[in-house]
Amino acid sequence: QVQLVESGGGLVRAGGSLRLSCAASGRFFSSYGMGWFRQAPGKEREFVAAISWRGGTIYFADSVKGRFTISRDNAKNTVYLQMNSLKPEDTAVYYCAGDLKSSRLWVATEYDYWGQGTQVTVSL
Repeated sequence: QVQLVESGGGLVRAGGSLRLSCAASGRFFSSYGMGWFRQAPGKEREFVAAISWRGGTIYFADSVKGRFTISRDNAKNTVYLQMNSLKPEDTAVYYCAGDLKSSRLWVATEYDYWGQGTQVTVSL
């Protein structure tokens, strides 16, 4: 069993930056592909970014390419999402998720574990 806890969300002005963290408890974190998804009010949950278990493969949604980066520190059981040049349309609840299979990391239904989410609000 893996538990995921996100932190680092908040209110920021457009153009600003935030770094989200996702701390994992439990064993075998380093074996999990990790992803970030987000859900805005009235919209479906969407893929943001993902990183394979060793960090060698990374995926980004087109909407965040060039602005967001994802990284992981397996020694700390933590995955990060650095968000730069934030836009109002980035406003959402951000969730991290863990996938033991590390297969289609851009697909939400592939994930085994989810955090509770952290709110990110970007104002004009």
